Amino acid sequence: MEFESAEECWKAIQESLNTDLLPEIERFARENNTPSRIVFGTSGWRGEIGTDFTFHNIRVVTQAIINTLRRENSEIREALGTSDFDDVRRRGIIVGHDNRFLGPEFAKEVMGMFASEGIRLYYAGETTTPELSASIVMRNAACSVNITPSHNPSNYSGLKFNPSDGGPAGSEITDVIQAEANALMQKGGVQDERGSAEGIDYEEMDTTGRYITFLRSRGTVNLEKVRKFVADTDCLIVVDHVHGATRKRPERLLGVSGRPGEKLVLLRTEDDFLFGGVAPEPSERNMEGVERVLSASTAGFRLGVIMDPDGDRIRFADHAMQIPMNYFGAMALHFLHVHKGINGIAVKSVGTSNFVNAIAERHGITVRETKVGFKNFRPYLLPDAPERAIVAFEESDGFSGYNHTLEKDALFALLLAIEMVAFTGMNLSDYLRELMDEYGHYYPDRSGIEVDRSLIGEPLKKKLSVIRESYPVGSTIRIGDRSLKVKDLITVDGTKIVLEDGSWLMIRPSGTEPKVRFYIEARTIEEKEAIFKTAAKLTEEAIRP
Repeated sequence: MEFESAEECWKAIQESLNTDLLPEIERFARENNTPSRIVFGTSGWRGEIGTDFTFHNIRVVTQAIINTLRRENSEIREALGTSDFDDVRRRGIIVGHDNRFLGPEFAKEVMGMFASEGIRLYYAGETTTPELSASIVMRNAACSVNITPSHNPSNYSGLKFNPSDGGPAGSEITDVIQAEANALMQKGGVQDERGSAEGIDYEEMDTTGRYITFLRSRGTVNLEKVRKFVADTDCLIVVDHVHGATRKRPERLLGVSGRPGEKLVLLRTEDDFLFGGVAPEPSERNMEGVERVLSASTAGFRLGVIMDPDGDRIRFADHAMQIPMNYFGAMALHFLHVHKGINGIAVKSVGTSNFVNAIAERHGITVRETKVGFKNFRPYLLPDAPERAIVAFEESDGFSGYNHTLEKDALFALLLAIEMVAFTGMNLSDYLRELMDEYGHYYPDRSGIEVDRSLIGEPLKKKLSVIRESYPVGSTIRIGDRSLKVKDLITVDGTKIVLEDGSWLMIRPSGTEPKVRFYIEARTIEEKEAIFKTAAKLTEEAIRP
């Protein structure tokens, strides 16, 4: 078959799950020199392999990173955590990738360009985002580059850049890289072939080993207690890797084998560039395999998780129910503060459940709500932060905690969940029910609608801004057959209207698509539909011509 574009080829691949066509994708990735607009979103640059994410374009982005690392601007230097470019050369850069198509090849392209600048190189090979984050700190490296689009579908690849503190790069860094890359694109890109990794010097790095050392040095999770619990207790731990790079990590972290019939059951560990035809995300639907294994077991303690390919997102379950991050983050706050005596604040993205707010309020803990994007948690996760996070989490399955990495970390969350079970002597669902009985019941959900394409971006944002003007604090809003007062109005990312009974709705425009997203939370399951209807009504009124 002949294809005019990688996009067309990917459609054929995903319809048939025919990996025999992947060499065609590689051909497009190597031969397509068409410039693309580079955009660093909340977690790096992503694009379709062979269409936007090509060898030409990754060379451009790498050159943009090099140009940024060379900058003498004091603000950039402070954000990067390096004194000058010689400091970058000495401390070195860690490069890794997840295990999707062309990951090693793209990584070696990046390494070849760094090597030509005399930069010391550490090659992590197949690794995860949190392991890279911890390894930067443990090795005192200048930064890292990870070739991963996180949980995106199989036709995507991506690039994450982390500075010397190990956290996701903030906009003060990514805006510069983005501008440099797009300026280079306008000039025709990077024409030379410095990306060849043949003959370059680099040191291989065991990021899992460094991650384990990091965990022990930070002490938030008691790794020895976790290991002892798994070894000595009638328990079952199920981990679904969805064919991602988190494979092999649980065995080393827990010190047990992952064979059938053992206490650790590992699902979807084999290579599969197409992820079995599913989006490799920790979604409710993708938990079916985990739930099946948990239900068939008679172990006294049962815990299952699913992780995305680069290990920065996670979802939980036991034999009774699934536990999304909206609940787990609140449980983690309670566990770390009440049972482990850790003080600080709770940090969450604005679309996240207020269950954590109820727990925090009872214990006198401040809650900070940020824009969507884990990088917005950075100020609260830094070791010297004046307001230091006990937990930092977002409803889209990202989590980190006190004295841990600045990156979201599925591996850390798994270990913390096991320690919760070990300490409380309860399965997660029992612990959650106990907390809900004490602090109240909360039922979060999300949805959205499509709007006319002419509204994408600023026009949509401007139209929706009238909602916050129409419903100030103290006004009333109709939810089904009830009129409720507006208790609080939060506008850090869209408009979030918090009502007097603790329920809320948030209306947030997409910046890149003709969509409006609704995040809601009801106090009973039955009320969710009424809140969604109100969100849709307010949106339709706001965008009406």
